[in-house]
This record gives sequence, C-alpha cells and structure tokens, in this order.
Amino acid sequence: MTYFEGPFQALAHRGFAHASVGTEGLENSLAAFGAAVDLGFRYVETDAHGTADGVAVALHDESLDRTTDGAGLVAELPWSDVSEARIGGVEPVPLLEDVLGGWPELRVNIDVKHASGVGPVARAVEKTSSWDRVCVTSFDAARRRATLAKLSRPVATSAGRNEIRGFLTGVRLRTRPLARRSLRDVDALQVPVREKSVTVVDAASLEVAHALGKKVHVWTINDPAEMGQLIDLGVDGLVTDRADLLKDLLIERGLWE
Repeated sequence: MTYFEGPFQALAHRGFAHASVGTEGLENSLAAFGAAVDLGFRYVETDAHGTADGVAVALHDESLDRTTDGAGLVAELPWSDVSEARIGGVEPVPLLEDVLGGWPELRVNIDVKHASGVGPVARAVEKTSSWDRVCVTSFDAARRRATLAKLSRPVATSAGRNEIRGFLTGVRLRTRPLARRSLRDVDALQVPVREKSVTVVDAASLEVAHALGKKVHVWTINDPAEMGQLIDLGVDGLVTDRADLLKDLLIERGLWE
C-alpha cells in the first residue's frame, strides 16, 4: 500500500460531522470517522495532540473547551482526564491509535498540532504499523521532522508554512531551484486557495509543484462549484467538511474510487 493512490485524493476533514448522518458537532470523533468510511472515503484528515502522560489523541484544539464538555489544555491533562470528556457532550475523544487501528485500510492525514504530540503520534503510528497509510504534517516543519525522526520507517509528508512560503517565492520569481529546495523533504502541499492576501493555488503553482513531483491538496472546500473549479485547475485532492457533496461531484466526473 502507498499513501497516494488513484488520480484524486478525497479527504474527509476531521471525519464527516454532519446532521445528515447524525454526527453534527462531532468532529474528530470515531463516529465522524466512521461516517466518512461508511460513505466510502478512503482518506480522512485529523489533528493530534499529546496528553501530559504521553498519549496521542485526535483533537484539533489545544484545549477541550470548544468541542467537548471538558475543559483545560490537553498537554497539561493526563489521559484519564481527557478520556472523560465528550465531544458534543456525546462522543469520547479518540485515541489516535484507535483511529489508525479501527480501520486498517484507511489512510489518515495527521496534523501534529503541538509539540506534545511529537512522541505520542510516532508511537501510535508504530504501534499500529501504519507507516504506509499515514501522511504526517504540521504547520511547523521542525515539529513534523521531530515526529518523523521517531519513526522506524518513512511515511508520506506534507509541507509546513515556511516551506510553502519558500516554494511560492520560487514560483513567483521563476526560480525553480528555490521551489525545489523548499519542498525537498515533503511529498505534498496541503494548502488553502489563499493565505490572507496571497494566492497559493493557481495554474503557476500547480505547474511547478507537479513538475517537482509533489501532490497538491486544497483545504477546506465545501462548495461544489469551487470543488469543480479546483478539479478543473488540476489539484490532486480536496479536503472537505462536506464529504457527501464531494463524493457526488467525483462520481459525476468519474473520479470516485
């Protein structure tokens, strides 16, 4: 198995948390990941933090406050406390190893959100032997590299913010060596269409990324019209909260596998 398979990668953002399948408000829960799998998705995106006692959990925020009925910073709490919190008051915060181990064929994009997650994420990947079906990323390239250094085998990777900035500078200045050097350690760019006033995804950046052999995934796209425009532009994948709408569009275009 290799991480990037097929002509297009459709990634369910934090699983599929939507009222249509009874998972509204349950992002990054086993129920949301299960809903994405039930819909036929082979890729999901999740975020990871480490607890005070070194357990990797799938959760976007540094704290429990927004998405759960608990409170406090994950990095300062033991797993015994985090395990009592309920996403949306209903679902437990999942162990990353349960996300990886629960669906042995599922490819999981892991954003290491905090330094607390470096060792725990690596241990979860090792414990579940998930090297071939994870993509490890972080806004902070040093955090990503620290995670990779703890793995016994290589995994797919995506660029951090400074690497993306360097790549875009190379694209705009038409300096291919700079663009290549900026992405030397990664397999993919996972980016928004725009970052503040800067356009990230356009014909020029896609051309250079593809010439360098890098995949380009765009987040977080929920409008079918924009999905179609980006597919027409030539992106390799989309990250979405609306897995149902993306699936329908990909079926229509013959890209659903």
